[in-house]
Amino acid sequence: MNSNGDAGLLIVGHGSTVNPDSSAPTLAHAAEIRRRNLFGEVQCAFWKEEPSLRDAISLFDPATIKNVYVVPNFISEGYFTQTVIPRELELNGKTTKRENGQVWNYGEPVGNHPSITELLVKRAREIAPGVRENETTLLIAAHGTDLNENSAVAAKREAEKIRTLGRYADVLNVYMEESPLISDWRTLTKTPNVVVVPFFISDGLHSYEDIPIMLGIAKERSTSSAEPAIGSARSLDFARDDAQRAAASVFRRAPYKIDNRSLFYASSIGTDPRIADIIVEQAAALAEIGSRG
Repeated sequence: MNSNGDAGLLIVGHGSTVNPDSSAPTLAHAAEIRRRNLFGEVQCAFWKEEPSLRDAISLFDPATIKNVYVVPNFISEGYFTQTVIPRELELNGKTTKRENGQVWNYGEPVGNHPSITELLVKRAREIAPGVRENETTLLIAAHGTDLNENSAVAAKREAEKIRTLGRYADVLNVYMEESPLISDWRTLTKTPNVVVVPFFISDGLHSYEDIPIMLGIAKERSTSSAEPAIGSARSLDFARDDAQRAAASVFRRAPYKIDNRSLFYASSIGTDPRIADIIVEQAAALAEIGSRG
């Protein structure tokens, strides 16, 4: 994408009031894209953190930024991309012209980009270098349940696309709360090597605690009496430190040896720095549509 000084990029994330690292990948991708000088301005907004989606409407100065490209940093289409974001940003379709003259262009979530498939394969290969793929099962791990129906569908879609490449002995989509379950990986897989890539935007309780427990590579967490209560002055700092310790511990020890098999566990796909490239390409697609219009 060529540099466009009068264009702004807004990357929208979910954020969290519980997991302080939820917004970290979105902020990191924004910083990388900002470094490339492709846009006059690059901003982030969140549903559960500041700046809020409502605040984002006034983040770009209409005197200098004529077009704003909005890219949801989400794994799949769903309630947030189809209802919450358009409502909060006051968008009335793919293209919205504001009273101040700005044109806002709404794009697809990063998880819809075709490059996600290649990114998942690269992440699997990087976490298990030198391991024979024909002796390996790749698990794409998502949340599941009706509350996350579209993410479950997206995980199934990616597993099917990777399976057609014929590189791995098997490729399965597995879930935390619906079948096939992550916790059943021992019976679902037959190969001596198993690689697990969480299909999430950020690393949080699911990726560094819940899924490792389901895989049998971590123990149930016991609540410390020294942990500050939620809402206390130190609670977010404590949560961030706790998250970093847990993540460092679970991701650095691969491979795990279980039942004479090797299990490799990656961090969430949304933390991959190459997601920044996908965000830029999603914005470029919007710019191309705008130029044709």
